[in-house]
Amino acid sequence: MASVRDQNQGFSSPLRLDGDYTIGGLFRIHRSTHTLQKYRPEVDICESSCIWSSHGYHLVQAMRLAVEEINNSSSLLPNITLGYEIYDICSPTANMYGTLSLLSQGGDGCIGSQHFTVAASYMHYLPKAMAVIGPDSSEDALVTASLLSILSIPEVSYEASSSLLSLKRTYPSFLRTIPSDRTQVEALAKMLQMFKWSWVAVVGSNNTYGRQGLQMLQDVATTAGFCFAFQGVIPTYKGNPELESTVQALKNSTANVVIVFANRQSALLFFMEVVLQNVTGKVWLGTEDWSLASETWQIAGIRAIGTIIGISIKQEQLPGMRAFETAFADLENTTAHLSHGGNSAPFCQHCREKCSQACSQLRSPNILQRQEPSPYDTQGGFNVYTAVYVLAHGLHHLLACQRGVCRKDTVYPWQLLEEVKRVNFRLHHRQIYFDAAGDPLTGYDIVLWNWTGPVWSYIVIGSFDRNPDHLSINKERILWHTEDKQVPASMCSEDCSIGEQKVQEGIHQCCFRCVACSPGTFLNKSNVYTCQKCSADQWAPARSETCFNRTVMFLPWDDVVSVALLAIATLLLALLAGTAALFVRYLETPVVRSAGGWMCFAMLGSLACATCSIYFLFGVPSRLGCVLGAMLYPFSFTICLSCMAARSFQIIIIFKLASRAPGLYEAWRRHHGSGLLIGALTSLQGLMLLFLVTSPVLPCKNYNVSEDVILLECCSDKYILYSLVQVYNGLLGLVCFTVSYLGKDLPNSYNEAKCITFSIVVYFTSFIFYLTTRTIYQGKYLLAIYTISILSVVAGTFGSYFAPKAYVILFHAERNTNEHFQMSIQSYTQRIDAAD
Repeated sequence: MASVRDQNQGFSSPLRLDGDYTIGGLFRIHRSTHTLQKYRPEVDICESSCIWSSHGYHLVQAMRLAVEEINNSSSLLPNITLGYEIYDICSPTANMYGTLSLLSQGGDGCIGSQHFTVAASYMHYLPKAMAVIGPDSSEDALVTASLLSILSIPEVSYEASSSLLSLKRTYPSFLRTIPSDRTQVEALAKMLQMFKWSWVAVVGSNNTYGRQGLQMLQDVATTAGFCFAFQGVIPTYKGNPELESTVQALKNSTANVVIVFANRQSALLFFMEVVLQNVTGKVWLGTEDWSLASETWQIAGIRAIGTIIGISIKQEQLPGMRAFETAFADLENTTAHLSHGGNSAPFCQHCREKCSQACSQLRSPNILQRQEPSPYDTQGGFNVYTAVYVLAHGLHHLLACQRGVCRKDTVYPWQLLEEVKRVNFRLHHRQIYFDAAGDPLTGYDIVLWNWTGPVWSYIVIGSFDRNPDHLSINKERILWHTEDKQVPASMCSEDCSIGEQKVQEGIHQCCFRCVACSPGTFLNKSNVYTCQKCSADQWAPARSETCFNRTVMFLPWDDVVSVALLAIATLLLALLAGTAALFVRYLETPVVRSAGGWMCFAMLGSLACATCSIYFLFGVPSRLGCVLGAMLYPFSFTICLSCMAARSFQIIIIFKLASRAPGLYEAWRRHHGSGLLIGALTSLQGLMLLFLVTSPVLPCKNYNVSEDVILLECCSDKYILYSLVQVYNGLLGLVCFTVSYLGKDLPNSYNEAKCITFSIVVYFTSFIFYLTTRTIYQGKYLLAIYTISILSVVAGTFGSYFAPKAYVILFHAERNTNEHFQMSIQSYTQRIDAAD
């Protein structure tokens, strides 16, 4: 088995420390200010072609501080030391050089080296560094992640935030201690929603960070409810005419909120032009890369442009960072003076002749002056510090250091990668762990630039937390630039009132006119562009944002009206039963025989059945109740009308046609004409009702009564046939009226014309009253009115036809004699003879 030290052989870097296990570092110690024109591929000499970056210097020191703490720890990797190889990645070529150097298994590692050795299989591959920290930019990270993922070498970036790096199928070994840009976009979207800013301008830097940020903002714009009044890209160099036109377009835009999704170099160029063109009175929303960068807030005149609210990485202090940097600077300056530019220093170990230029510059007293880290440096430094501890905890579990002593085994990068993905530990009051995409489940601070004092400062006004996503802002701490110190509005159209839908005008959904929702529809807050219809069992007034359940109505048994009607019906049934009993008792008397004899009982029974149909009209409609309630009354009354028609026709035949047409009278008597007529008339009605049975009347819900009411009633799709049943009874009533009118001059004892006429008048009056009421009223008491019409018909028929006869039987027995009836007939005959 190869020794542990074998993993540390090969290329050396200007910033190197030996240890049992080596981790690589990619930092932008120098920063390029422009893109050089190259005529052949070569690695940039960062020390000679770029300017020093204090931010990169602080990040390097954060890594060194973490390594020193871990090496001095008795609990984390107790008998193991970490080493590092740190490369300056001032340009893409330098980044590629540093990445390949860390991947190699041999070579001298300095600029000018001619060879690298890279294995083809990752299972037993031992590169110079078992893991890599960095780089800072997403563009560089996409390159390094592609290379390192091939060999499953863990890479933990501290500032690369592109959402593409979360794709584990493409970049399986990439993790980071900074949230993904997608999280940042979600925070910006929630901020726009919180302050009701729907009309915004957005500009992005001309790199992967800015372009992807603009694309993700476009993806969430529709669902988040905001639109872009302007979109632009910040050119990469100063003096570009496109930059001037972009800022001029923002100045002319009606949007009062501008999202600047850019890195700090592009943000610096952009705001310099903003100040130059005197763009003021807007709210500027910044991303984490520039919101706390000192280059931006040091622009002269920037405090006049408006309110600047930024998203920043959650702040966490490194207690020993400043003392560590101070001690390092003192040590390096002392060493540099004593060696007079010699080739050794604690910071640059084993540096060969080709690397002496880099080491000399890093030891320079001008470079190592004591610099106070900015908030931007602090947050980046903590991300680097966390990344080192992530690798250390993964290695701690891999080497079984929980027992108190670590195994000193050969560690392959893919083994460490599996442990790093599962780390979960607490570091300076923050829980460190990753999701399935290798992103930390940490959020952001929301910061406000504060110009109230003599110098720039910032205040934390809120936070965006993940798992679950939640934005909280203390609005009282925000100092707005407006005269009234209130939240500035930024919208294309004023918000609609409650219950008004937005009708889009133009290409932007944020530009609209308001139209009130009509009754029966409501405005769902999830879709403010369409008024949605309520369900059949619900209703909504105009301008409603919700639907309400309709009131279900029917005529209950315990309603006061129901109780009164049922009492009347019961009383009427008792009268009918009592009359039937009375007629049975006096069946052979002239009054009963003149009333029709057996037909009286048919009529009384039919009236009783019609009354009983009322009992099926109350309560919640049922299938049986609907059928009986709809058919029992018309069929029963048909029998009653048929009996009255037969009785009237019989009297006409006896008194007026017997002498003129004795054959007709004899045939009527011999063939029981009354029974045949009643049977024929009733059978025709029964046939129509039989057709109704094939499509019976069923319980249904009537939604047309009122917009807020559902009436439970009985319905049938055979409405025309059901109407014919009623029309048939009406025609039969007219026949009864006509025939009885022909016998108006018959003997008083046999004259039923007045009785039948009055009954028919009551029937038509009740029917017309019900139909008229039905056209102007729809409600639960419509059944009560229908019940009243039935009771009126039954009571009218009983009162006009049977009550007088019962009265004679009970109180005028002298009229209920054969002699009285004979005298009535003689009087009628004498009158007829006199008329002739």
